[in-house]
Amino acid sequence: MLARPWLHFDRQKQWHDSRRSGLLGIHVVSSTCSKPSYASLWKNGWFDWLWFGDAPKPKELDMSVAVQVETKGLVPQSVTAHSNHVTPFVALLKACAKRKDLYQGTQIHNVLLKRDLLGKHLDNEGKSSSNGAGHERGARQRCLGYGAVLGAAVVDMYAKCGAFQKARQVLDDLPVRDVVTWSSLIAGYTYYGHATEALDCLDQMREEGLSPDPLTYAFVLKACGTTKALDKGKRLHDEIVEKGLHGKDLVLSNCLVDMYAKCGALSAAQEVLEELPERDVVSWSSLISGYAGVGHGEKALHLFEQMQHEGILPTSVTYLSVLKACASIGALDKGKEIHDEIARRGLLVNDVALGSAVVDMYAKCGALPKAQQVLDELPARNIVSWTALIGGYAHQGQGEQALRCFEQMQCEGHSPTAVTLVCVLTACGTIAAVDQGERIHNVIARLGLLETNTLLGNALVGMYVKCGAVAKAQQVLEGLPVQDVVSWNALITGWMQLGEAEQAFKCLDHMQRKGFTPTSVTFLCLLKACGNIGAVDKGEQVHDEIIRQGLLEDDAFLAMAVVEMYAKCGALLKARQVVDELSIEHVVSWNALIAGYAQKGQGEEALDCFASMQAKGILPDAETFVYILKACGTVGLIENAQEYFVTMKSKFGIKPDLEHYSYLLDVFGRAGHLDKAVKVIQKIPFSDNLSAVWSALLDACHKWGDVNVGKWAFEQVRQLDRSDTTVYDIMGKIYAAAGMQHDAENVRSMQRKNSVV
Repeated sequence: MLARPWLHFDRQKQWHDSRRSGLLGIHVVSSTCSKPSYASLWKNGWFDWLWFGDAPKPKELDMSVAVQVETKGLVPQSVTAHSNHVTPFVALLKACAKRKDLYQGTQIHNVLLKRDLLGKHLDNEGKSSSNGAGHERGARQRCLGYGAVLGAAVVDMYAKCGAFQKARQVLDDLPVRDVVTWSSLIAGYTYYGHATEALDCLDQMREEGLSPDPLTYAFVLKACGTTKALDKGKRLHDEIVEKGLHGKDLVLSNCLVDMYAKCGALSAAQEVLEELPERDVVSWSSLISGYAGVGHGEKALHLFEQMQHEGILPTSVTYLSVLKACASIGALDKGKEIHDEIARRGLLVNDVALGSAVVDMYAKCGALPKAQQVLDELPARNIVSWTALIGGYAHQGQGEQALRCFEQMQCEGHSPTAVTLVCVLTACGTIAAVDQGERIHNVIARLGLLETNTLLGNALVGMYVKCGAVAKAQQVLEGLPVQDVVSWNALITGWMQLGEAEQAFKCLDHMQRKGFTPTSVTFLCLLKACGNIGAVDKGEQVHDEIIRQGLLEDDAFLAMAVVEMYAKCGALLKARQVVDELSIEHVVSWNALIAGYAQKGQGEEALDCFASMQAKGILPDAETFVYILKACGTVGLIENAQEYFVTMKSKFGIKPDLEHYSYLLDVFGRAGHLDKAVKVIQKIPFSDNLSAVWSALLDACHKWGDVNVGKWAFEQVRQLDRSDTTVYDIMGKIYAAAGMQHDAENVRSMQRKNSVV
């Protein structure tokens, strides 16, 4: 294999650099544009015309020049010996690659083949000539070199046009292949998402004794990131370090950061970034994007602040990741701050993607009026912008508004994507708009979108289920060319919600016969439904299947669902048996059991479970104490409730929240200890959502006929929530029971006035 020869003209280094960077290119126009004559192009040298850009305006070249030059016999026989004659073909091929013009590129390739400018036959001649003159060997060597240059350009053109079979054929036929040629093919595969093929090319290139250069490594690292090939990426990283390239080429270093980030190895990505002698906005953006992509929004925002402290100005790409981070954690205030910064820099004027990201951020943070305002003010909006807003309304349960946006979007001439249609179907489901959903269904069917899009099929089944049209949902599911377990789960849930347990279990059987294995989600749906309708026999069947698949020991929430199902069905002994038989016990399972006893009014048994749980070394959580306090209230265990309320913080370090205070108040209220209930309220360290607490005290006053405390509770509720008219009824009944008819009438009068207002 011949090494790549130096190009013999004064601009050799400039040419080599341009070949690597892809900076050399031309504009292509129709033949009606003014341009030099074909003959004068050869006479004056295309190299000067293309390289220095000193052609007559508009400095544009017709693609047909190459073909017509050939047909008019204007290609000199010495073309293979002069780089000035190679350069224009390379430039034309680059232009074709840039425009993805496969037809014109193929024509140019054919010209090169006719004149044997790729050096295919020269290599054979060189081998047959044993001791020719040095000058002749040098000329042949140069021709092979120019053939390698042209060959790399042809491979690059085909690769950028996506014609990989042709690109590979050209590469295989070249007598001289260098790292640039291989890199062109690797880059093409990577760009079009064929990462596995790109990595295969690297192995084949190595077999030919060629070593990757920094640009090759950059392309291959991108392929590793695409395929999550972390081990391969690590090996490449080690090579880069061994060759002394690490930290010397910022582009390569950025690719390393990006590869680790895309593979989810965020600590390694951050380590690479921190070791860099210099880093730019690309380095930081790759890492920020990695953290934002896996939902670590807070970390992404922290890195963003670090980047700014280093004086690096964010780009639109950076802002896209930061907005995604804000959306993932609901950081509305930070999102507003970023939005203001983007607007101040005027970046929303020409960047539709950035505008869409701002809309998406506000929508996912629940600030839908602001999301709508931003979309309305965007100078340009596209289907992504509209989909973000429609999705926001749909997921917030505002189906009607989502459908209005969908209509407005269509009036603007935007065609919905599959993602848009999923959001619209979700909106239909939230408001049970089955007629609108059916119209969307017809559009989807007409476009043939259900043939390959599983997500859309799932959304369609889910929409019919939420609208209560479960039979229609089953009909749709059975007609889907591509099904998955998500659709079956939705259908099973739908039948169980209608109380049709038999139908649900038929679906389970049908699903399994089609080769779909039930997931934990499937069983959770079935168990919840069995508990809600008291179908303990069906629940036991599900329990047996879970045991058969060995899922109970590894999934704490599934175990909890089994216990909860038995408890809701009143089979508390069976629920206790399940908990006792678990090899790995979890607090959530015990919580479900304690809640079951509390719900059935068996407070003593609930406390016994609590003691057993602690004896086994399982620590309670905040939810445990909610159920314990509730259990104490059902049987009037006042002292126990007080003790548990104190020890939850002193012994277990659990700070009581509003729910704990509410249940303690309920314990005192049920027992008629209203003075203690008042003291509980006075100790609550919260100021929000107290109207429910005061309402509970008012109920207790009604039960025990305490007018004075009742009046106080009534006034507190009125101040906190004037829309709650039920408290007027309760206070009126308290007065009436105490024989205070005049006061009762005054309260009813206040209620009427409040209703008018």
